[in-house]
Amino acid sequence: MRLIDHEPGAIDLRTTPVHLGLGSRAKPVEGFAWNPEVLQAYSAAVAADGAEGRMVAIFDGDGPGDHWERHPAGDELVVCLSGSVTVTRDADGVPDRVLLGPGEATVTPAGTWHAVDMAGPTCILTVTAGLGTEHRPRAEGRPSEHTGTSGPGTP
Repeated sequence: MRLIDHEPGAIDLRTTPVHLGLGSRAKPVEGFAWNPEVLQAYSAAVAADGAEGRMVAIFDGDGPGDHWERHPAGDELVVCLSGSVTVTRDADGVPDRVLLGPGEATVTPAGTWHAVDMAGPTCILTVTAGLGTEHRPRAEGRPSEHTGTSGPGTP
């Protein structure tokens, strides 16, 4: 995993997210993967950006999400590019659901547990403050029923 200073060509945000950092810098994240080793390397590489760093990525999916997550360092923007997505927020133990269609977006406030469910083939774009991100399996119930356990420091 490495941050690229200047990428003159097209970037596929499905495989190569972009890190938005201090100084209005945008750096593609080459060799990114959703595994603990790469997430730790990414966190270390962008640590100087602190709470201001953001990851921009595109996800394709179909079906319910398998985890709850929260981002204590900042809000998360979820944009539906195609299909239909429901973002469920845990507002003090009460589910708050937002249904999005193509071109629609929602902002989940910093520190709010949330889950993303895609109805049929769906594509979303996210802009995430990854510092301190936590995850919980959905099988464990709503996240407000648990004490916090930190996961990797990224989305």
